[in-house]
Parts: sequence; structure tokens; C-alpha cells
Amino acid sequence: MKGLKKIALATVIAAAPFASHAGMKALDDTSMGNVTGQAGVTIELETQVSIGTFTYTDEGSFNVNDIVLGGSGVAGGPGTNLLDDLYIDIDVEADGDAFISVHSISGQPIDWGMTASSMELVAADGSESTTLISGLSGWGQLAQLDIRVDTATDELQLDVLFSVNDMNFDVEFLGVGIRNMAIHGAGYIGDPNPGNAFAYADVHVYKGNGLGDSTATDVLRVDINDISMDVSIGAIEIGGTSIGSIAMQNLTISDTKLAVYGH
Repeated sequence: MKGLKKIALATVIAAAPFASHAGMKALDDTSMGNVTGQAGVTIELETQVSIGTFTYTDEGSFNVNDIVLGGSGVAGGPGTNLLDDLYIDIDVEADGDAFISVHSISGQPIDWGMTASSMELVAADGSESTTLISGLSGWGQLAQLDIRVDTATDELQLDVLFSVNDMNFDVEFLGVGIRNMAIHGAGYIGDPNPGNAFAYADVHVYKGNGLGDSTATDVLRVDINDISMDVSIGAIEIGGTSIGSIAMQNLTISDTKLAVYGH
């Protein structure tokens, strides 16, 4: 932030002669402190993203094909194809924490949608492949996304309120189809109202050690403090025929820790 203050001060000094001709008054030290104290950037955004193929390669490869991310319209939802109405606040606070808040310009939840034609495993020489998932299409809403980089703990902290209003896909290699899957807040099933429309997630990501007696160090740690939601699946299909529906009410995942590292 010292660099920003110097740039702002140099700008004021350079502009002083022009200010006198325009009837403007140069800022005093107090006013200057107020200006440089307003640390933050706001970004308004609308976008649509497409990726032909995302590939993770170890020995063989995992491919995700024909990815599209945009508004709910890309997945048959009620909105447009653009991921829009995005308002992003970025602040560096007095203790050095970086805080990013994603919300909407309108004050309404942000609608999102995504599609992917297939997810597949491919042999190193390309001779064999297995399609895991095909025809993925889903849309929902984002009500809150707060991201904090905490300098005291060196953690990336995520607080999210979101919904999946409709998702469909086929688990190709098992011959199973998932239709009209939805994720909402705990208590939504049986009482659908705006107060419990959104699932909640509190997740911390950081560099740490392995779990329990593990000797691994400097691993990627993911701590799930709380995920609360209702999940429903309108139909599970086997061989193209529905065998019924599923509903899970008040699903809570807490005190869950993951350590991720290479081998």
C-alpha cells in the first residue's frame, strides 16, 4: 500500500498547477490520508467462457470436453447465456488480509449455468478410453461468495451460499442417468421459500501437514467446517427407465479434513 500512496501523492503534485488554473484546491495532508485510506477495487463483469478440452495427465489422462460456463440459459434455465450482473469488491484490510466479495449489481442472486459433453479416462497411448459422465447440464444461483486470504493463519477462507436448481447427466460406464438433481438449503424440501433456498458452505484451504500419523508435510489441506443442504433427485434411470427418486433432507458435512499431495 505504500507504493499506492506514493503514486497518489505524485499525481496530486503533478496536477497542482492545473488545479490552480481550474479553481481547484490542492488536497492537504488530512484529505490525502482519507483518499489513500480507501483501499479497494470494484469490478463489474459479464462473461461467457467455453473450453474445448480440459486435460489432466498423470500416466493416462482425464479429459473434460466442451465445457461452457455462463448464465443459466446455457443449461436451459430462465436467464440469458451470459454470466452477468456480477459485482466484485476487492479490499486489502488494515491487518493485511485480502477480502473479495462477489455479489450482484441488482442485489438479486446471480444465475449461473454450465454444460460439458463428456468426462473420460484415456490410456497414455490413446488406445483405450472410458466415458465416465456425459451430457452434463446444470444451472442454479449464487447468493454469496466471500473469499478471505487470512495473513494470521495463511488460509484461504470461503463462505458460499448457492443453489443447484436443475442438473442432469449420465454416468455412462454404469448405464445410470441422473435427472432433475437439485441442491438447496437445509429445510428447503417440504418448505420451499427464499429463507432456505441456498445451501451453505464454509471451507478453509491452506498448506499444512498430513492427517493423523501421516508423515506428509507441505500438503494441500482442505478443511470443511460446515456444508448444510437438502438434495433431491427427480429420477434415477437405469437402461433409460426410471427406478424412482431420492431426497436427502438436512444433510450436514462438518469437521471434515482432506490432505492432498502427489505420490
